[in-house]
Amino acid sequence: MIRKVGQGKISLMGWANNSHPSNDFQEIYGVGARECISKSEKFKFVFSQSKQLDLIELEQLLQSVGWSRRPMRRVQKALDNSLLKVGLWQHDSKFPRLVGFARCTGDGVLHATVWDVAIHPVYQGFGLGKELMAYVLRSLKEMNIERVVLFADPGVISFYKSQGWTLEPKGYRCGFWYAN
Repeated sequence: MIRKVGQGKISLMGWANNSHPSNDFQEIYGVGARECISKSEKFKFVFSQSKQLDLIELEQLLQSVGWSRRPMRRVQKALDNSLLKVGLWQHDSKFPRLVGFARCTGDGVLHATVWDVAIHPVYQGFGLGKELMAYVLRSLKEMNIERVVLFADPGVISFYKSQGWTLEPKGYRCGFWYAN
């Protein structure tokens, strides 16, 4: 899929304009942590690129969306080599819970690939997937990345298409996004 900033239905400014870092968030989730706007009135969610990810908690999240288990050493190496790692946490000052995740690899200049996008099934339907992707694309745009590629399972292609990603010609697994 291909995605161009400023085109389609993803508003890259929503999370930044409607959320403000708080000192509480910074202490728990690290520098740059931001509240994620959602449809849930019951829960508060926070984006963080700097909070340490617990590999077991990440593995549980990925398994909750049906992915197979991966060797922990390889997962850690993949995280270490990622250009961007974003955790989405259900806010709790004592026990924050990882409910969403995405990571990107790339050259850090022109191109990036989005991998491992997941929202725990219990939290799907609150608009978190849309907000997570907007956050990822905004972060990549701030790095001056011009092209983003995403590989997705056939069952979620319609989600990305509805967000304005351009599908590969057969519309099966791959999408693209271009910065203006």
